[in-house]
Amino acid sequence: MTQTRTVQVVIRGRVQGVGYRYWTRDEALRRALSGHVRNRVDGTVEALFSGPAEGVSTMIEACRRGPPGARVNDIVVAEVESMPSAEGFSILSD
Repeated sequence: MTQTRTVQVVIRGRVQGVGYRYWTRDEALRRALSGHVRNRVDGTVEALFSGPAEGVSTMIEACRRGPPGARVNDIVVAEVESMPSAEGFSILSD
């Protein structure tokens, strides 16, 4: 049985205006994760990832690097008890 994990991730650095949300969606879908990603007004990007624990772990590591053009200074990960109700992965509006 595959263990499921859900985390909220906040990424700081040069992460807006560089395609970070679209890259995150593509990477999450490659790992069969559900959740969402959005820009926050403070200049950070916030994401919620849910799915197989190994996929979530590799997604967190990918977020530390980000897409070309991004510069990640810090990442904060918090475990979340509840899972998202929707399937798939979405980019939320600003």
